[in-house]
Amino acid sequence: MAVYTDVSDKELEAFIGSYDIGALTSFKGIAEGVENSNYLVHTVGGPYILTLYEKRVRPKDLPYFLGLMEHLAARGISCPLPVRDRAGHSLKELAGRPAALISFLEGLWVRRPAIEHCAGLGRALAQFHLAGRDFAMSRGNDLSLSGWQALYDDVSASADSVIPGLREEIARELSHLEAHWTADLPTGVIHADLFPDNVFFLDDKLSGIIDFYFACNDMLAYDVAICLNAWCFEPDASFNVTKARAMLQAYEQERPLTEAELAALPLLARGAALRFLLTRTYDWLNTDASALVKTKDPTEYLRKLRFHQRVKSYRDYGLGEH
Repeated sequence: MAVYTDVSDKELEAFIGSYDIGALTSFKGIAEGVENSNYLVHTVGGPYILTLYEKRVRPKDLPYFLGLMEHLAARGISCPLPVRDRAGHSLKELAGRPAALISFLEGLWVRRPAIEHCAGLGRALAQFHLAGRDFAMSRGNDLSLSGWQALYDDVSASADSVIPGLREEIARELSHLEAHWTADLPTGVIHADLFPDNVFFLDDKLSGIIDFYFACNDMLAYDVAICLNAWCFEPDASFNVTKARAMLQAYEQERPLTEAELAALPLLARGAALRFLLTRTYDWLNTDASALVKTKDPTEYLRKLRFHQRVKSYRDYGLGEH
């Protein structure tokens, strides 16, 4: 979450007035995240999250994101729900941006995930994948292989100013992934951005999943690989195999991975690391310094990529023989 677009008091009061949630009492911007403008809104009826969708989010994709939240909630997944106004609309416009009001989800995200958090995440991810099986809408993954090449083209000229030698290192990895990438694995709806700040806990028990604005249809095991990167490394960039084992075993209790998915896991983890290395590099080079947003360091994902390049088998992630 972040704030790029300012909203005036008058604009917001008129916007909130179109809902049956009571009068506006307070609001403030939320600085975490990198994609959309987000505000914590309090009304007489309670707290809500107001999201203004910025330029990277295409308006035509918004019905997919909002519809997915409603679909998942109806199948028992704890996630925010879009709020509909008196006319029945969940997608509106505010300050020149598409906007939606989303229910507030109780919980806190953990800054340093422990083993039990990783296990809870693995279980919830598998349940998410299963719940999405009958979601009727479909959206391609813009940040898969073809999207990585486009991002590289955007950042290559300045990449070495971020990290010396980064341009050539990304180019080599892209060539490897283009030669070996697979798509012949089980597919479905994936979250595609399930970092710790998008997962809430109460008393160390997972209370919900938020931020579905990268969700798309892709390989389910790729979503698992994203979570390996996001949850199973320590601040010093060392890989915690105990956390990975807990996450993967909990996932497989709900949805066993196929032999092909397991074999592809190291490659998928490399792709996931490159994806976030590229987007963090792009944001590092292009984020407006005046925006209320915390730009994330690309170096973290370069270290993770280098780890996965050394992995020979899914067993290196903590799983035994299958």
